[in-house]
Amino acid sequence: MNNFIACAPCCWGVESATNVNNPLWTTVVTEGKSAGYQGLYGYMPLEGDGVSTAMLESGLTICAGTIFEPLSSIEDKESILARAHDLCSMLKRIGSKKVVVIDCVNDCRSACAGLSNEAPRLDDQHWDTMMQTIREIAIIAAHYGIRPVVHPHAGGYIEYRDEIDRMLADLTHHEVGLCLDTGHLHYAGMDPAQSLIDYASRLEYVHFKDINQAVFAQVIQNKVGFWQACAQGVMCPIGEGVVDYAAVHLALKEIGYSDWITIEQERDPKNAAGTLTDIKQSRDFLFAKGFG
Repeated sequence: MNNFIACAPCCWGVESATNVNNPLWTTVVTEGKSAGYQGLYGYMPLEGDGVSTAMLESGLTICAGTIFEPLSSIEDKESILARAHDLCSMLKRIGSKKVVVIDCVNDCRSACAGLSNEAPRLDDQHWDTMMQTIREIAIIAAHYGIRPVVHPHAGGYIEYRDEIDRMLADLTHHEVGLCLDTGHLHYAGMDPAQSLIDYASRLEYVHFKDINQAVFAQVIQNKVGFWQACAQGVMCPIGEGVVDYAAVHLALKEIGYSDWITIEQERDPKNAAGTLTDIKQSRDFLFAKGFG
């Protein structure tokens, strides 16, 4: 398969700019390059010129940016749209083409991540607010020539199959594409390989994760919140966990997917010292399996 392989700052525990335990973003660039990746995805500073210079020197590409916000909150809508302008402007300056839109992990849903039958759904009013916010993000992104793709995420309000299907029914292909993540699909009780096939008509970007089944069983049983589960090691290097990457490879080949693949392994940033070893292991596994 001819795919470009990227890694994400969340592999170092970087989810936002505000965590004082984050490593330097230049460490993310240096180690990502050292591990053999071709690109980076996710949080990066908005200073486009500095990022562009670092990327040029490293030979890496920023394949996409991310908006990770409480999309159903009317109180936060103005700031979310302002961030969308800033981010998409920066992505345009550095030549990136995609922005991943995620309803962020929230306290109400986090403990029910992976528990579809127990997870409360949004009421119609809040769902409509979320859809409208995504539409307006899509308009902003289009203004800058950036393609928005919605990412179902554990612990947010677009996680399970019924929510994915409802979102795709409400938002047209013209407005948004779909980003699917193998780890979040498994977390949500969905088969990753089959889901890639089922949603192929809307699929525009793919993330790879793997899940330590023993840890996963414990965090589901104990209703551990998503971030705490990540800190406990629920995510593991690609190939060590429960996701069937032979089946994923066949699925992507069947649907003719040839865009970026980004690997992610969320962790506590205080444990970022182990990142380089893990992402090298993941990259080597994917290379051996015919990815990239």
